[in-house]
Amino acid sequence: MRRLMTVLGLSLLAGCASEPPRKYVVFFANSSVELDDAARNVIQQASELAQQNPSRVVQVEGYATAGNDLSADSLLAIKRAKLVAQQLQTDGVSGDRIRQTPRAPSNTEGSSVGSRRVEIELVSH
Repeated sequence: MRRLMTVLGLSLLAGCASEPPRKYVVFFANSSVELDDAARNVIQQASELAQQNPSRVVQVEGYATAGNDLSADSLLAIKRAKLVAQQLQTDGVSGDRIRQTPRAPSNTEGSSVGSRRVEIELVSH
């Protein structure tokens, strides 16, 4: 019984010591590059975590749905990533820690909403 209690106690401590989530997703309206309140809240949470983990790089990946004009869709993914990176800087993350990566427009994400996003992830150098 004593052994079981020790294992249970260590399991609880391990759960408390795990790292917080390091990936955040910001969704956009169709063809939009505007941040709504929900998006700003997600970016603020990512910014706070980034400031608590100054050794990590903040990776920002922009996505867009593939439509009739792939060059315009690619530009949309770039603009979204840039906008989120700028908001991260406004919220206190140093620009030299932020890496922006646009992704090729796609309709394979399962839904068009899934393609209209920016992912923020804290990664090791």
